[in-house]
Amino acid sequence: MLRPDWAASADFDVFHLHFGFDACSPEELGELAATLRSRGKPLVLTVHDLRNPHHEDRTTHDAQLDVLVPAADELVTLTRGAAGEVQRRWGREALVLPHPHVVDLRTMAVAQGCRSRRRDTPFRVGLHVKSLRPSMDPQRLLPTLVETVRDLPGAVLQVNAHRDVLDPDGQRRDDGLATYLEAHAERGDLELHVHDYLSDRDLWCYLGSLDVSVLPYRFGTHSGWLEACRDLGTTVVAPTCGFYREQGPVLSYVHDESTYDAGSLATAVRTAYEDRPRLGATVDERREQRRSVSDAHEALYRSLVG
Repeated sequence: MLRPDWAASADFDVFHLHFGFDACSPEELGELAATLRSRGKPLVLTVHDLRNPHHEDRTTHDAQLDVLVPAADELVTLTRGAAGEVQRRWGREALVLPHPHVVDLRTMAVAQGCRSRRRDTPFRVGLHVKSLRPSMDPQRLLPTLVETVRDLPGAVLQVNAHRDVLDPDGQRRDDGLATYLEAHAERGDLELHVHDYLSDRDLWCYLGSLDVSVLPYRFGTHSGWLEACRDLGTTVVAPTCGFYREQGPVLSYVHDESTYDAGSLATAVRTAYEDRPRLGATVDERREQRRSVSDAHEALYRSLVG
């Protein structure tokens, strides 16, 4: 759909772009935008990522946005902070619409019901290193988490990672991280779970089993993981970089590319343990939010097609 030849002949009313343009050059995106313009087809761009979480070098992503943002007939983003950055960088106004639920409503209801009935289970603090994309810095956080959780009676630190990061022959194996995690798992400081990519069902079961999920990002913009945690009633401990705090209620700690405050992370984890805050969204709230987000998109599309 990002190929100009597809856009030149396909039958559609509005072209709404969210993701998928990482592999396109700025020139190719410019050609796509020109094709849409020549047909009178409106281009809507939802700016999810102002910084690509998969790449350290921001040059290419910035160049892609420098084509798409000015070319779009309308812009959408998820938070006021991101809209402010769009205004500063490109002089464009973006419509702010929250991210709707990620987990389906039935699964949400079941997970939240199960959480309310839990008794005498360990308090689980989760750190998920996935495939260790460049926006993450789990090794920076791990000593703080090990020390903090060790001092909380009945608490467990659970670290999940993909096989490509921790297996001896993994394509993205990180020797330092693997050695640290394996050593502390042997000492009983943490539970280490190594697995392949999880299906949606398994992912929701895993996230729903946690009391806290710590986001180890040092740069970024928004997080679908955060939204899924809120759907499942899992408290999110989020860094101060990006605009995670604006997506919904979270506990924050100071972390970006140049700064890390270990004390703020320890405080956030202890607060989650002591207060057991309920920061998630209810099914009714998500249902109403989905309705309002849908209505806003319909109004936006109708305004563009006249």
